[in-house]
Amino acid sequence: MATVLELNSAPSPQQIHHLAQCLQDGGVVAVPTDSFYALAASPFNEMALERLMHIKGERNHKPFPVLVGDPSQLDWLTEVIPDVARILMKEFWPGLLTLIFQARSTLSPILTGGQGTIGIRQPNDPRVCELMTHIGPLTGTSANRSGQPPAESVGDVMEQLGSVVDVIVDGGPTPGGQPSTVLQVVPEARILREGAISRLKLQEVLVRKGIPLS
Repeated sequence: MATVLELNSAPSPQQIHHLAQCLQDGGVVAVPTDSFYALAASPFNEMALERLMHIKGERNHKPFPVLVGDPSQLDWLTEVIPDVARILMKEFWPGLLTLIFQARSTLSPILTGGQGTIGIRQPNDPRVCELMTHIGPLTGTSANRSGQPPAESVGDVMEQLGSVVDVIVDGGPTPGGQPSTVLQVVPEARILREGAISRLKLQEVLVRKGIPLS
């Protein structure tokens, strides 16, 4: 059964150490975000990614999104940050916008779904962002089995996944609502999934820079 770790404010050094050790050992953790609870594993640990794939169930080789604590961590995941991405990050990060970048060739095909791209966002939860500034980026797929409803509380996570994850970080209930909007930034700006951030809001920002939105 998963250990529950309360995160009422900024993470303590003890909590950071505990989670860092768990992730280093290939652990899978559930963490709160600004939408739902997410399944967090190190995107650089092949064993952890294999566990994550097994926990989620049938996904048809879908890639796993990644969360960062700060935009500077993008360099660990992609070699190129287009200008359109910088514009959108400045406007909408932290927040519910996932940007699709070209992935570094060293990243696992489990993470990228073999597509050579990677979806990244900075969640609008200062506690989790602070945690990631110490332990690095984390996978951010929803903390539920494929086909099941996303988890909005520790109880939801425990009910679905309490026997298969190592730690559940209890940050209280999450807001739920719409998932993040997913936007491709190369070779053009194109919405792949409209979610919490509308096409209109994105267009308002990009049109000022003379950038079309497909």
